[in-house]
Amino acid sequence: MVLIINESLSIDESDLHEQFIHASGPGGQNVNKVATAVQLSFNAAGCKALTPEVFARLRTLAGTRMTNEGALILTARRFRSQDRNRQDARERLQKLILRALERPKTRKATRPSRTAKRARLDAKKKRSGTKKARRPVDPRTD
Repeated sequence: MVLIINESLSIDESDLHEQFIHASGPGGQNVNKVATAVQLSFNAAGCKALTPEVFARLRTLAGTRMTNEGALILTARRFRSQDRNRQDARERLQKLILRALERPKTRKATRPSRTAKRARLDAKKKRSGTKKARRPVDPRTD
């Protein structure tokens, strides 16, 4: 089975590893008996489908969820069933990879226009004059 990210990228099931753990929080009598939370581990460093640029962006986006070895670990415990938590973890992984696939826009350096510079300096002069007018008058200058 394959996890389809978009029409051009899919992840092989061998790069994914799921482990069911006990969910924290309220859950009634089931909470200590049934492991409904899912810990999804994705071997991003070893995945051939990801380019180095996409992997670098994924590492940045994942933050502390990525280990030093390059494994992305997502924990899903929002729902009470294993199956729904499993789907949730896979959907979150898919969204994270889709965000990593987007190339950031390159910033184009711009300069302020001559008019904008003049307007800024005029505003500074006006503000300076306003503050000068508020100062107490020195009796020695009269």
